[in-house]
Amino acid sequence: MKSTTTLNGVDTAALVNTVHAIQKDPSLAQCKFRARNQWIEGGHNCATVKEFYAAGQEDTTRRKPFELKTDEPPVLLGVDRGANPVEYLLSALSGCMTTSMVYHAAANGVKIDELESEFEGDLDLQGFLGLSKSVRPGFQAIRATFRVKTDGSIEQLESYTKFSPVFDVVSRSVPVSVRIEKK
Repeated sequence: MKSTTTLNGVDTAALVNTVHAIQKDPSLAQCKFRARNQWIEGGHNCATVKEFYAAGQEDTTRRKPFELKTDEPPVLLGVDRGANPVEYLLSALSGCMTTSMVYHAAANGVKIDELESEFEGDLDLQGFLGLSKSVRPGFQAIRATFRVKTDGSIEQLESYTKFSPVFDVVSRSVPVSVRIEKK
């Protein structure tokens, strides 16, 4: 891993220090991210994210929570007060794959001058509506296209996207436990 000062907007010295700290104490790599959600009406919800666990402690450095409002477009019986949840998933995937590409490029001395992407997912409502057992409720396929101005190779950049935690969650099954409690 190569360290200069800042590359691609990433403090590479801090990145190298973080990697070394985790190599020395792997328990520092354990993180817990949280979201709380409040249903408002119909398809309208508001998720709040603030606290998280990282580097061996609860992190309380965020001054205020982030609110992520979801709804559905009118054609899907919503009032369009926010992106719908699958659009947030595409946004999370695009942000995480981009960040992974940028951080790994910086760690390996690869300069990125410009980077943009487009994500598109195919969803068949028959699964969500319970009309067909052969159709899954979620995306059947997701396509990601990146346009990058860089001195790195396409193969390098593609390999960096695979380090994305959200890519991993979406492309491989992850256990989700669900518990319902009555108020």
